Amino acid sequence: MPGAPLAPPGIVHDGLLMHAPLAPLAQVTLSVDCMGGDHGPAVTLPACKAFLDAHPAAHLVLVGSADALAPAATWPRTTLRTATEVVTMDDPVEVALRRKRDSSMRVAITALKADGAVPPAAQACVSAGNTGALMAVARYVLKTLDDIDRPAIATVMPNRKGGFTTVLDLGANVDCTPEHLLQFAEMGAGLVSAVSGIEDPSVGLLNIGEEAIKGSETIKRAGELLRAAHQAGQLNFHGNVEGNDIFLGTTDIVVCDGFVGNVLLKTSEGLASMLSDLIKQEFTRSPLTKLAALAALPVLNRFKRRVDPRGYNGAALLGLRGLVFKSHGSADAFAFEQALGRAYDAARNRLLERVQDRIAAPAGVAAGSADPSALAA
Repeated sequence: MPGAPLAPPGIVHDGLLMHAPLAPLAQVTLSVDCMGGDHGPAVTLPACKAFLDAHPAAHLVLVGSADALAPAATWPRTTLRTATEVVTMDDPVEVALRRKRDSSMRVAITALKADGAVPPAAQACVSAGNTGALMAVARYVLKTLDDIDRPAIATVMPNRKGGFTTVLDLGANVDCTPEHLLQFAEMGAGLVSAVSGIEDPSVGLLNIGEEAIKGSETIKRAGELLRAAHQAGQLNFHGNVEGNDIFLGTTDIVVCDGFVGNVLLKTSEGLASMLSDLIKQEFTRSPLTKLAALAALPVLNRFKRRVDPRGYNGAALLGLRGLVFKSHGSADAFAFEQALGRAYDAARNRLLERVQDRIAAPAGVAAGSADPSALAA
C-alpha cells in the first residue's frame, strides 16, 4: 500500500502480496528512432541533445539515415546506427512489417534484443512513428511476455491531487476480453510501481457507474476477476470508477478497452487545448483584460504547465519482451524529450522485471482458475 513499509518478497502485508524492491540500474541506454513522426530529425535530434545534457549518466543509440544523424557524430555517450528506410505516418502495417525491414523503427526496436551471449544494445526504445506500425513491429521483433495475450498502450493524465493517473489501454486493442483487462491491470501496476515508487498502486475499472452490477457483460466479468485478484493479494483493486475519477485521482490506475481509452485520450487533449485557447481569447479582448493577463501571468503559466499534453508525452507499450515508448507523432522537441525521460525512468527502475513479477500470478489467481467463491464475494 502507498506509504506502507515493504515486507519481504512473498509476504502478505495488509492483505496484499508485497513485491521485492528492485535496485535501479546504474546505467541506461535508450534506442531512438530519429526518423519517425511528423518532423523527424528536426525534432528528435534537438530533443536527444537536451536529454543527454540533462542526464549525464544516460547513453543513446540514434537510428536513422547517415545524413540525418551527421550532426550527432561528435556527441558524447552516443552511438549512431544507420537505417536505409523510414516508416511514414501513412504506411500500412503490412508495409512497415514486411517490406521495410531496414527501417529506422525496426532497427531501433531490434536494439532491445540480445544476440546470443551479447546483451541488448539498449534497455528501452522511443519512437514517434506510426502507432499501428510501431505496435506491430515491436510485437513481431520482441514477442509478448509469457501469460500476456495482447500488449497495451499506457500513459498518464494529470489529476486534481497534483499527481497523475495512469490509463490503459489507449488504442492497441479495440475489443477486449475480461482476461485482457485483468492483464492490463497487472501491467499497469508494474508500470506505476516502477516510475512512481508506489509498490501496490490502486486500480479502477472504467465503467458507467460505480456499482458492480453496471456495465457490459465483459466489464462485469472483468470486475469479478479483479476482485478475485484483490482478495488473493495480487492487485489493489478499488472497484469501478467513472470518467471523472481519472481527473479526481481516485485511483492510481484506470483500466479500459482500447476503443474507450483512445476516445478518452483524444477528448481530454482536445479539451485541454480548447480551455487554453478560450482563456487566451478572454485575456486578449481589450487593453484592460490584457493588463489583467499580465498580472495573472504566473498563474496562467502554472496552469498551462499542468494541462499541457506535451508534458505527459510518452506512452508505454506494455506486455512486450522489451520496453518500447511511443511519442506523439506531432511532438515538438520539448515533448519528445519528455518521452525520452519517461523511457529512461522506466528502464532505470526495471519496469520490465516489475511487469513480469506482477503477471506471475499466485496459484489459483490466474484468470481461468479463480476460486468461484472469491468471484461471488
